[in-house]
Amino acid sequence: MNEIALLLAATLHAGTPLALAGLGLLINERAGVLNLGAEGLMLMAAVAGFAAAFHTGSDTVAFIAAAGVGALAAALFGALVIWLGTNQYATGLALSIFGAGLSAFVGVRYVGKKLEDRVEHPIAFLSDIPFIGTAVFKQHPMVLLTVLITAGVAWWLFRTRSGLVLRSIGESPESAHALGYRVRWLRLGAVMTGGGLCGVAGAYLSVVYAPLWVEGMIAGKGWIALALTTFATWRPARVLLGAYLFGGVTMLQFYLQAIGVNVASQFLTMMPYLATIIVLVLISRNPTWIRINMPSSIGKPFYPGS
Repeated sequence: MNEIALLLAATLHAGTPLALAGLGLLINERAGVLNLGAEGLMLMAAVAGFAAAFHTGSDTVAFIAAAGVGALAAALFGALVIWLGTNQYATGLALSIFGAGLSAFVGVRYVGKKLEDRVEHPIAFLSDIPFIGTAVFKQHPMVLLTVLITAGVAWWLFRTRSGLVLRSIGESPESAHALGYRVRWLRLGAVMTGGGLCGVAGAYLSVVYAPLWVEGMIAGKGWIALALTTFATWRPARVLLGAYLFGGVTMLQFYLQAIGVNVASQFLTMMPYLATIIVLVLISRNPTWIRINMPSSIGKPFYPGS
């Protein structure tokens, strides 16, 4: 039973950065902007977060620095696609490539360095509950905060006027503009918020999940986060559940190796990505379902004067 509790704890741990990045990308896409640069954003934020934690010893400073880097990089992306009208797909891919290169250059001095051992953050009384305490309440505060962020994003999108405005921009920016809303600035705010969350996700990987810096350490998680938004049909709660699903698949490979399952390690390593492909294939079998849930203006430029 304790092994299952530890596996569940590891699942929540591994799913947290996917959930954070997925929520950020969901906010982008709800505003009608598709950002394929999540991988690069997370890499830049990961090295920034690691550097901040290495020099200050503070996880909080690391997350703030990473969120700032993610938001600034996303602002550059937003300026290009929202005001200059560059292609969202090409610009996102360029951001991903640029982020990979820049993070490798900046991170050279941190290769081989590690942060101090992470301490547990048990919640008084709750962490003593059998099974649940081990699985849930001995995590880094960011794990539980991610659940709260998910609830907050869901409430904001579907229960507030500003959330309704954002969703309306994702559906029909022309109509929102006609009603007097500043579509471009609202889209930029959504893009920067999404970039900040991707930044926090990157810092979680380099500061908490694996407290070290390695070039390319995001290892495709930005692309999995992009797939999560489609998997979740642009619903925050489903993003969280999907992130834990993929986190569980990731941790399962280590669990199977630990108990001596005779399967090639390369096959176990590819399991999370194989699961992503299978899920997307299954979802794609019903294009009408995706079309009904997908924001209508996603990936399309908006020109106020047209």
